[in-house]
Amino acid sequence: MTLSYRAFAALLAGLVVSVPGLLRAGQVVKIDGSSTVFPITEAVAEEFQKSTGNKVTVGISGTGGGFKKFARGETDVQNASRPIKEEEIKAAKEGGVEYLELPVAYDALTVVVNAKNDWVDSIKVSELKKLWEPGAAAKITKWSQVREGWPDKEIKLYGAGSDSGTFDYFTEAINGKAKASRGDYTASEDDNVLVQGVEGDRHALGYMGYSYFDAHRKRLKALNIEWDEKGKPAVGPSEETVLNGTYNPLSRPLFIYVNLKSLEKPEVAAFVKFYLDNVERLTREVHYIPLPATAYETVRARVTNKQKGTAFAGHGDVAVPISEILQRSPVP
Repeated sequence: MTLSYRAFAALLAGLVVSVPGLLRAGQVVKIDGSSTVFPITEAVAEEFQKSTGNKVTVGISGTGGGFKKFARGETDVQNASRPIKEEEIKAAKEGGVEYLELPVAYDALTVVVNAKNDWVDSIKVSELKKLWEPGAAAKITKWSQVREGWPDKEIKLYGAGSDSGTFDYFTEAINGKAKASRGDYTASEDDNVLVQGVEGDRHALGYMGYSYFDAHRKRLKALNIEWDEKGKPAVGPSEETVLNGTYNPLSRPLFIYVNLKSLEKPEVAAFVKFYLDNVERLTREVHYIPLPATAYETVRARVTNKQKGTAFAGHGDVAVPISEILQRSPVP
């Protein structure tokens, strides 16, 4: 018999109450991965620890670095700002790791400039490609080379490191291929480093998760993005534009992946339940964009039914609405 998510949650809650030792203080839930998803998971972890006494460790080695640990069975939960890749699926199979793929929030990947920048409010996807494609290294170095009329000043570039899911998504959305990027820029898996770099240089430009921009919007300026190849007008990042599908191609879902074997541990099962029960509220608190309420019901059903695998077949998809993603059946 398959229990509904609510019945499963009620049963688990009842067990926790009736058997106090089931979630013993000191049991550790191990998490690593995306720095973009980190603020959401950290907020959930803090409240969960207060409620249960169980310790949760949350690392930020980047989506790629985190998947390496996850595939070796070293972590229970993986934060990811992009879907799992084909080589990571293979590594997980070789490591004997089966997993649940759970979308938990939206991100509007945000292109930012210094708050004192007074010559640009919007930028075309084709101009971003001109600036960030591999062939631009050591050649496209000034604002005036990107668009006529912009100042003849050197652009200081800041962006995600190569182990970051943000790097993978941005390069695929802008340059047409994941990891295809110029290399002569300041790279970091820590978005706070990017914030500090852009806010410290009037001629800087960078890209980062929406949360980090929104938390520092007095010191940074977000650019409207014009998807000129698709004939789409310039649109800025916000909850409204992400949910109505107009902020493209830089809107993306964020995920946690749960080791199916780890889910057998009471502390991990309790953490995942707590995560899905509280993520909508906590996502807003840390400046991200929650999924529609109906989407969370579908995600909860994936946990109840243990629908293992991925809905992406090992490749990333750009500008796909969450409704379409959740209609796909995960493939082991």
